[in-house]
Order: sequence, then C-alpha cells, then structure tokens
Amino acid sequence: MLEQLKKLFSAPETEDAQPDNHQLAVAATALMVQLSRVDHNEDERELQTIVDCAVKAHQVSREEAEAILADALNHAEDATSMYEFTGQINEHLDQNAKQALLESIWRVAFADGRIDKYEEHLIRRMADLLHLNHREYMQARHRAEEAG
Repeated sequence: MLEQLKKLFSAPETEDAQPDNHQLAVAATALMVQLSRVDHNEDERELQTIVDCAVKAHQVSREEAEAILADALNHAEDATSMYEFTGQINEHLDQNAKQALLESIWRVAFADGRIDKYEEHLIRRMADLLHLNHREYMQARHRAEEAG
C-alpha cells in the first residue's frame, strides 16, 4: 500500500492530473485504519464501515475496497506518520472533499458505539493536518453522528 501511495504521489504532475478514485480510496483507507487501531481494539464494525465509506465516497467496488482494506491492515505497522497521507490528500482534495473524508473517519470511530479519547484526539490531529478548522471538524462529527 505504501508503495502504491508513493507511486501515486511521486508521479509527475500535469496541470489536470488528478489521482483516480482507487488511489484516493487507498489514502483515505490508510487514515481510517490508523484510527481503527488507535484504541487497540480493532472492531469488525469499524472495518466494515471503512469498506462502506470507500465504496460510497470513492466509487470503487466492494471487492476493490475490501482488497484496499486488507492491504492497509497488512501494512499498518509500516506507516510511520499521517503526514505521508494527509500531505498528499491536501494537494488533491478541496475543503469540501476533505471535510467529507473527515466525516467518514468519524463514522469509523462511531461504528463500535463509543468514542475513545484516543480516537477523538487522533481525529483532531487528522483535521489539523487536513487544514480543517474547528467548525468543519464539528460539522463532520455531527453529520457522522446523525448518519449512524
């Protein structure tokens, strides 16, 4: 997965070059997997929510989303920093798309029925790294809560 991300984001940019839905799903899934592991209680409901969010937000097939998730879980220990994901997401997504991503991240956190203090702290850090302000952070949280 990290190699896919490195290829995605090291490719020469042309003015209209944008990552495809699969590539964005990989980056978003990597962040969501980090969140699912922060409380040391990986829950099947959280993993299913990650797949559901990838299918809905990035228009990838369920099978493709499950493969991306499996790859992300296998390489989760290799990810040393969220910067490698958030930095590139910032280059390719606008504010609305980043807020939608944060809403998906909140949905993963809510999937097991509780928000752990470590999850909340990590989501706040992700929001900061995605250059989302407190209002956008709270709006994403409320939308995820209402959807759940």
